[in-house]
Amino acid sequence: MTGNGMDDRPSRAQRGALLPLALAQFICSFAGSNMNVMITDISEDLDTTVQGVQIAITVFLLVMAAFMIPGGKLTVRYGRKRCFITGLIVYGVGALVSAVSPGLGVLILGNSLLEGIGTALLIPPVYILATLYFADLTSRARAFGTISAMAGVGAAAGPLIGGAITSFISWRAAFVFQALIIAVIVLLSRRLVDPLPAEPDRPFDTIGAATSAAGLILIVAGILAADDNAWLMLALLAAGALLLTLFFTMGRAKERAGKEPLLSSAMFRDRTANLGMITQNLQWLILMGVSFTVAAYLQVVRGYGAIESGVIFTFATLGILLSSIGAQRFAERRPQRTLIIAGFAITVVGIGVLILMVDVSPSAWAFSPGLFLIGFGLGGMLTPSVNIVQSAFADELQGEISGLSRSVSNLGSSLGTAIAGTILVAGLSTGAYATAMIALAVVGLLGLGLATFLPRTPAPTGARA
Repeated sequence: MTGNGMDDRPSRAQRGALLPLALAQFICSFAGSNMNVMITDISEDLDTTVQGVQIAITVFLLVMAAFMIPGGKLTVRYGRKRCFITGLIVYGVGALVSAVSPGLGVLILGNSLLEGIGTALLIPPVYILATLYFADLTSRARAFGTISAMAGVGAAAGPLIGGAITSFISWRAAFVFQALIIAVIVLLSRRLVDPLPAEPDRPFDTIGAATSAAGLILIVAGILAADDNAWLMLALLAAGALLLTLFFTMGRAKERAGKEPLLSSAMFRDRTANLGMITQNLQWLILMGVSFTVAAYLQVVRGYGAIESGVIFTFATLGILLSSIGAQRFAERRPQRTLIIAGFAITVVGIGVLILMVDVSPSAWAFSPGLFLIGFGLGGMLTPSVNIVQSAFADELQGEISGLSRSVSNLGSSLGTAIAGTILVAGLSTGAYATAMIALAVVGLLGLGLATFLPRTPAPTGARA
């Protein structure tokens, strides 16, 4: 099931495989942002606060990030298709639990934990299978373009779809919607073929998995604690950094002893792939940070409902769609480095426009130009960033790099929600909106600077592995 470099059209088998993979990425990204417009409804129904809902959203994104690396490794041991299907089922159960949750605790169990773990199991196979099914750079770029577009559209359209369902039915129905989409994906996945055999005897680094997960959790928990206790924040951040350092140290020790760690040090030897992963992290940090900031501001400060807030986000969705659709043509004419640089530049401009327009105009439409530019900029660089990373490694390392790459991206999502949410909770009515957006603009400028260090012409697929 490999692509033909001389034929621009994917085979029927490739199209059949790409559909469930792209839909899976869509629904997982949708889950990460659709709750943003349900903040008021959920907090009133479950008798909790805006901060409580923010914690549920952040924990979901954090669980994905924390368990994505182990999830990628398990694909090698149990097979990519089996992990994909298992992840879908766990996710579906979590969605149904969320739909009937009587309180915040059960919502966190269903949405944050079960859906988060399910996503960590099913997302690495999406990118591994896409890499294996589409062998040449052109067809792979097109496949990643489709999947990345669905990821961006899911994140950007989540507020609109979730807002519509919440307004016309209930916020609980949005989780039923997710479960139904999961059921459709499971049916579509029956004909998926795993290109590589499972290796049930492959060792799994359980201690490494626990250490890395705990380190990532403490890092984000430290950011969430920033508005309550500065010393607690520093303690959590230090503990998280210590555990992650321990994780990498133990991994290198295992390799020197001839054993297989959870994450090979080879994953970090490629400078281009490292830069690509950092840009992925910053892209998702900005996307989810903007989504949470604008949604919270619209509902808490402006008093808009879920459907009104969702409609405003349509402009970000439109921007992502347009740039994602043109991603393949852009890639044929411009180096991937140029696309990432341009994407960050447009995104930063969009954030600036969003701040200025909202400050000078009370109209809801003042959000549209900035959100469109942010969506257009992010949509144009999601695909090249993924392609740079995945194509840097050979087939036998796809399980590890897919888990690591998705973990880095989802860590960016959780950091975006945590950072923006922490600033907002500190004072929505005292300029915190502008402060959060300025912080995200600084992140965009950082991404822009780092993207300039990417090579103009990356090495051929797998050549640097």
